[in-house]
Amino acid sequence: MIKVLIVDDSVFMRTILKDIIGRDPEIEVLGTAVDGIDALAKIERLEPDIITLDIEMPRMNGIELLQKLRRSPFAKKPKILMLSSLTAEGAEMTLKAIRLGASDFILKPTDLRKVRTIEEDVVGKIKHLISLPDSIVKKTAPRTGSVTDKDKAETLVLIGSSAGGPQMLDTLLSMFPADLGAGVVITQHMPVGFTAALAERFNRICPLDVKETENGDVIIRNNILLSKAGYHTIITSAQTVPGRITGKVVHSSGQPLHGVKPAVDKTFISASKVYGKNIVSVILSGMGSDGGAGMLAIKEAGGRTFVVREDECLVYGMARSALEHNAVQETFSLKKMADEIHRAVRRIGG
Repeated sequence: MIKVLIVDDSVFMRTILKDIIGRDPEIEVLGTAVDGIDALAKIERLEPDIITLDIEMPRMNGIELLQKLRRSPFAKKPKILMLSSLTAEGAEMTLKAIRLGASDFILKPTDLRKVRTIEEDVVGKIKHLISLPDSIVKKTAPRTGSVTDKDKAETLVLIGSSAGGPQMLDTLLSMFPADLGAGVVITQHMPVGFTAALAERFNRICPLDVKETENGDVIIRNNILLSKAGYHTIITSAQTVPGRITGKVVHSSGQPLHGVKPAVDKTFISASKVYGKNIVSVILSGMGSDGGAGMLAIKEAGGRTFVVREDECLVYGMARSALEHNAVQETFSLKKMADEIHRAVRRIGG
């Protein structure tokens, strides 16, 4: 049984969350707290596995509580699921919370009357967090100094996802080897401002370094870039020694494609023109048709194209689009995907 404490100053939110979380037979709601001071006392006494945490609260807010928990002598510290507002300030506070040790975040509906629409997401993330490590020990030191030609990736792994993607990415990235032998670019549909926090989360559980894209980023072996929300991630050629190929990121502020920005198709199609057959592409869970045309471009350029099994996806729209484009070479279970990606990279020569 997963034990949960709900921390929120709103009676409405505490009531709704207690109802939607408590209905699941695998979760027990131990109680609720109205602010950080109340929460500290109940965390020590009740020893929850997970707390859901609001940021804006009187007396002691969510950020202050996280700071206290970092310094607390508690024998058992709970994992923290933040409830974040879909605003620029909410994005900034979410990033700060992740850096202070929060485990994950959920975006609250702008209209709180629709809060029950996040029921599946809340319950799913609570169960998912229990299965994840708090963090891993990196096998390589963080990169410092300038990028050398040897660092630049000649093989590229591309991953596209949307609804249901972050939880799949948690699992997939935690299984990557530290010596993957390729650069990685992930394009995940997210609201503007929240991809930095997502990259911080992934960096905590992945053996490879993960960061949000910046305009001009060179694609580096054994490093992961997460496409910044609000821009398309375009892959263009980067200068290197004669006879070698490598790429860099250019942020495009063009119109959304398929109603989203970043769009997977934009990244996949542009990368196919630079890396050609030296690409391994993957589509995970996601809504809509984004990714199908891009995966076809990669297949036609000689690259590898994989999707995850339908029964493991929250939504199969993106993978189905790739299948309808006749762009998919292999379908794998999520638990096998990291090994299959690594095998394909080795065959390319990464």
